[in-house]
Amino acid sequence: MQGFSLEGKVALVTGASRGLGQGMAVGLAEAGADVIGAGVSNMSETKQKVEALGRKFYEIKADLSQSGAAKQLVADAKEQTGKIDILVNNAGIIRRAEAADFTDEDWAAVLNVNINSVFTLCREVGNHMLENGSGRIINIASMLSFQGGLRVPAYTASKHAVAGLTKSLANEWSSKGVNVNAIAPGYMATDNTAALRADEARNSYITSRIPKGEWGTPEDLKGPVVFLASDASSYVNGHILCVDGGWMGS
Repeated sequence: MQGFSLEGKVALVTGASRGLGQGMAVGLAEAGADVIGAGVSNMSETKQKVEALGRKFYEIKADLSQSGAAKQLVADAKEQTGKIDILVNNAGIIRRAEAADFTDEDWAAVLNVNINSVFTLCREVGNHMLENGSGRIINIASMLSFQGGLRVPAYTASKHAVAGLTKSLANEWSSKGVNVNAIAPGYMATDNTAALRADEARNSYITSRIPKGEWGTPEDLKGPVVFLASDASSYVNGHILCVDGGWMGS
């Protein structure tokens, strides 16, 4: 299992305070990586889980909706740890409204966090990785990287863009030792989906559409993120890995 080991690696995970980000941060730590958690929310729970595994946890406050925040985050991370071997672009926001009523402000806010900051982080961390001749970038896509969704035009556009950016960067960087891939989670039981799961009719419909018959959890992303972060996936490039209980196959 040596190919899956992340011993000696440092992973930067955005949006690591809870949910999917926390699940992936803990999974990376379980595989041996130290973790830099970045976000606006309190990360004490994630810190406790990572340190309980004997790994180091560095917390950096970063509001990726703000101009210059992504670039500053990378500078701060490198200053604290000296290197970044793995980047997980997990932070994202969603705004819901009918397309005809969707405001310019909401459109700009979603695109700024979900794709503009992702590109900046990929570029800044990517340059660091290119200098070292190795690295792993894992972007978090979505089922809406493939589908249209309802009442989420900006989110859908941003997640299509994440998939395209992943493939574009893989074309440029794979031959230089930097793997760029993405994970597309399906319907996951997190704070962000609490309202959907509380709606009995909507929850029942969604669950019936999932071949596995149940919602996923943050723990379901541990294996996929460790695989894509490790040498075990050295020949996997520009791939969008669906972790969806079979949703896309249905």
